Amino acid sequence: MKNTFGIALSITLFGESHGTAIGAVLDGIAPGIKIDEEYIEEKLAQRKPKGKISTKRREPDKSEIVSGVFNGYTTGSPLCIVIKNQDTKSKDYEEVARLARPSHADFTAFCKYEGFEDYRGGGHFSGRITAALVASGAILMKALENKGIYIGTHIKNCHGVCDQNFDKYRDDIEALNSLEFPVLNQDAAQKMKDEILKAASEGDSVGGILETAVIGVPAGVGEPWFDTFEGMLSHGIFSVPAVKGIEFGAGFDMAYMKGSEANDAMRYKDGEIVTETNNNGGINGGISNGMPIIFRTAIKPTPSIFKSQQTIDFKNKENATLNLKGRHDPAIIHRARAVVDAITAFTVADLLTARFGTDFLKE
Repeated sequence: MKNTFGIALSITLFGESHGTAIGAVLDGIAPGIKIDEEYIEEKLAQRKPKGKISTKRREPDKSEIVSGVFNGYTTGSPLCIVIKNQDTKSKDYEEVARLARPSHADFTAFCKYEGFEDYRGGGHFSGRITAALVASGAILMKALENKGIYIGTHIKNCHGVCDQNFDKYRDDIEALNSLEFPVLNQDAAQKMKDEILKAASEGDSVGGILETAVIGVPAGVGEPWFDTFEGMLSHGIFSVPAVKGIEFGAGFDMAYMKGSEANDAMRYKDGEIVTETNNNGGINGGISNGMPIIFRTAIKPTPSIFKSQQTIDFKNKENATLNLKGRHDPAIIHRARAVVDAITAFTVADLLTARFGTDFLKE
C-alpha cells in the first residue's frame, strides 16, 4: 500500500479509522518555518462534525508534533504529526464485516489485501485519516499565507442549492476561513443545511460541489506535461475520499463556447499583466499565469446510509441485504472543504518548492 505523495515535498499518511492513532509525515520541508499550533487547531475545527448535519462520532482531534520541530520552528528533518483516536465503536462493524458496503472500498480492499485489511470504520480508507492531512496541510497553508498566497473553499452547490460566485477573492477567502459552514450567501447556507437534514431524516445522504480559489501564486509555476499545475492538483484532490470529479476555470462549460468566448484577453493594468476573464482558471500550458487559480470538486453523497441496500457477502460468495448501524454523516461536503484546502496547500507548496527551492517557504 503506497501512501506517499509529492515531488520536492512529500507527505505520507498512516493509521486506521479505529486504530490507536492516525498521522502524517512531511519530508523535504524547509527549516525555519514557524509552527502556529492555534492555526492548526482552527483548521482541524473546520473538519470536525457539526450538529445534526454530521456524524455523532466526536473526536477531540488534538494534534501532536513528535519530530521535525524545535523551539517552535521546523528543523528541516521529517515532521511527524500524530492524532490519537478516542471515540471508536468497532462493534458497529463486526456484523457487516463480510458485506460490501455499496460505493465503499470494502470489496476492492478485500481483493487487493486478501482479507488482511482493517475493516473497522473503513480502516485506512476512511475519511478519518484526513484529519492528519488537515493538520499537516495547515503548517504549509500558514507558510503560504506568509508569502501572500491564500486558499479558500466554499460550497458552490449542495444537492441543487447554489451559493454565489467568488467576487472579492481576498475578502471572500478571509470570510470563508472564519465560517464553520463555508458558504458566502447565508440564505443559501440555511437552505443547504435543510437539504442535509431532510436527507438525514430519510436515512439518506447528499453530495455537492466545492469551489476553491488560490490567489497570490506567481506566474511560471508548474510543468508543461506530466507535472502540470492542473495535473498535480488533480492527483492530490482525487486522493480525498468521496471526490469524483474536478474542473478548472470554466471547465466543461468550455465545450459549449467558441474560441472568441473562451479565450482570456490579456492586458497590462497598473504595470501588472492580467486577464479580463479567467476561463482557464489561472493556468495555461500547465503553468500558472498569475491570475487566481480556480477549480471545482465534485463530492459524492456519503455512501454510508441507513436505507436497506442490495449487496454481496464476498467471503461466502452470495447475495445479501445490508442494513447499516453506527454513526455516519448525511453529508461530508462542509467538512471536506478543510481537506481540499489542505491538499491544495500541500500541492501548491510542493510546486513552489520545485520551482524556487526548499527555502522559498521560510520566513
